[in-house]
Amino acid sequence: MKKASAKSNDDKDLYSGLIRLHILHHAARQPVFGLWFIEELARHGYKLSPGTLYPLLHGLEHKGYLRSTPKRLGKTSRRVYRATPLGRKALASAREKVSELFGELLEDK
Repeated sequence: MKKASAKSNDDKDLYSGLIRLHILHHAARQPVFGLWFIEELARHGYKLSPGTLYPLLHGLEHKGYLRSTPKRLGKTSRRVYRATPLGRKALASAREKVSELFGELLEDK
C-alpha cells in the first residue's frame, strides 16, 4: 500500500483535466504549438514532457476539440494547434463548471 504524501505523483491525475482546459483555452485564443505549451504550462507549475503532452494534444484532436496543421518555419516544420468550434463550445461550458467548482473550493479559505 502506498503512503500518502503532499507531493505524491498520484496528484497528477487531479490536474490532468485542468491541463486539458488550459490547452484548450490557449488554442482558442491563438494558434499554438507543442513546445510553447510545455513552456506555458511550466510557468504554472506543470512539468510535462513531450511524451506526456503530445498524447494529450492528440487525444483532444481525436475528440474534435483541436485541429492541427503543419507549419513550415524555414527548415523546421511544426504542428500548430487551434481550437475547433466544438472545442470552443466545450470550453465555454467548462468555464461555467470550473467557476462554480472553484467558488466552492475557495469559499472555505
